[in-house]
Amino acid sequence: MFEAPSKTIERHHWNSLYLTSAFCLIVMTLAVGTQPLYLRSVLGVSPEVAGTINANIMVLAETLELFVVGAVGYLSDRFGRVRIMALGFIVAGIGALMAPFSSVISQALGGDGLLFYYLARLVLAVGIGAIWPQVTTLAGDYTSTANRSRLMANNAFMMAFGKTLVYVVLMQIPLHAGVVLTMLLISLTAFAGAGLSRFHLIDVAPRLHQSSIPWREIWMLLRTQSRLRLCFATSFLARSDMVITALFLMLWYVYFADILGVTDTAAAARGGLMIGFAGVVVMVSIPIWKIVMYRYGRVLAILVGLALSAMGFISMGLVGNPFDWFILLPVALTAAGQAGCFVAPQVLTVDVSPPNILGSVLGASNVVGGIGIIFFVQVGGFLFDTLGPTAPFIFVGIANALVLIYAIWVHKDGDTMTLTTNDLYPIFLDLKE
Repeated sequence: MFEAPSKTIERHHWNSLYLTSAFCLIVMTLAVGTQPLYLRSVLGVSPEVAGTINANIMVLAETLELFVVGAVGYLSDRFGRVRIMALGFIVAGIGALMAPFSSVISQALGGDGLLFYYLARLVLAVGIGAIWPQVTTLAGDYTSTANRSRLMANNAFMMAFGKTLVYVVLMQIPLHAGVVLTMLLISLTAFAGAGLSRFHLIDVAPRLHQSSIPWREIWMLLRTQSRLRLCFATSFLARSDMVITALFLMLWYVYFADILGVTDTAAAARGGLMIGFAGVVVMVSIPIWKIVMYRYGRVLAILVGLALSAMGFISMGLVGNPFDWFILLPVALTAAGQAGCFVAPQVLTVDVSPPNILGSVLGASNVVGGIGIIFFVQVGGFLFDTLGPTAPFIFVGIANALVLIYAIWVHKDGDTMTLTTNDLYPIFLDLKE
C-alpha cells in the first residue's frame, strides 16, 4: 500500500521548515489584517455593512479553501508534501498580487472593485489551502513520539512569530506608506516561500498508493479514538478562534475610529498592536504548553486551553471601548488558550494516526476546522452588525465552554501520550533527533 522514501532529516531541513512556517502565517495573517482597512479606505465600504461584507469574503474564501484542504491532504500522502506546498505559495502569490489593484483594474475594465477583490481573495485562498496543512504535516513527518511535542511546538512558535510580526511591525506600514504597499508584501513573502519550500525541504513520509481518500480508515480511527474525536472538535474551534480574533478585533478598531475621531490607519495600527500583543502571548505560552504536553499529557493541555479561551472570549463582553487598556486581559487569556488549542490537538492527531495516512487524517481535521471558520465567521458577522462588536467573541467563548465539557470527559479516560521526563529544552536545540 505504501513505500517510504530513504532520506535523512538534517538540521537545515528543520530550520527551513521553521522559516517556511513563519512565511505561511505572514501570508495568511496579513491578508486578513489588511482586508478591513482596504475595504474601508480604498473601496469605500460603509460601517453599516462592514461586518457582513468582511464575513462574506472570509466565508467564501474558507469554503473554497475547505475543498482544497480536503484534497491536498490525500494528495500529499500520494505525491509528497513539498511540491504541493511550493505550488500553493505560487498561487497565493498571484492572488496576493491581484488584491491591492482591485480598484484600479475594475476602473480600467468598468467593473466593480469589490467583486474583483472577492476574486483575488479566492485565488489567494486556493494557495493558502495548499500551504498551511503541509506545514503541520511535515512537522509531524519529521518527528517521533519522544520528541514530537517539543519540535512541533517549536514549529508552532515560528507560526506564532510570523503572525506576531504582521501585527506588531507590518500593520504599522499603512500609517507611513499606505495599505496597497503593505498588501504587496503578501505576494513577495509568498513567492519567497515557494522558493524556500521547493529547494530546501524534503519529503520523508511513506507514500500511499491507494487510489482514493482512505475514508474508512479515518472513520475507524474516529470511532475507536475518543482523543482523536476531541482533536477534531477542538479543530472546529481553534482555527475560527484565530480568525475571529484577527478579523473582528481589527473591524472593531477600524469602525470605532469615527466615534473617537481617530483616522482609519491609526485605528488599524492600534488594532495591529493589540493583535500583535496576542501573538506575543502565544509565543511566550507555547514553551509552557510544550512542557504541559510532554509531562502531563496532550488531553490536559487541550482542556486547559479550552478553559482559557472560553474565559477570554466571554470576558470580551465587558469591554466597552477597544482603545481601553482593559482589553489586554481578555486578549491575553484568549491568546494563551488559542496556543494550547492549536498545538496540542495537532500533536495528539499525529500521535494516533498511521504514518501512511497522516496527511489524509490531518486533511480531514483541517476540513472540520474550515467548516468551523465558515460557521463562526458567518454568524459572527451577523452578530457584529446586529448586536455589537463584542457579540462574536462571546458566541465563540460559549462554544469553547461546550467543547471543554467533552474534554473533561475524555480526560477522565486517561491520556497514554503522557511522558515522564523533563522537556526544558531550548527552542532551537537538538534538531537532529
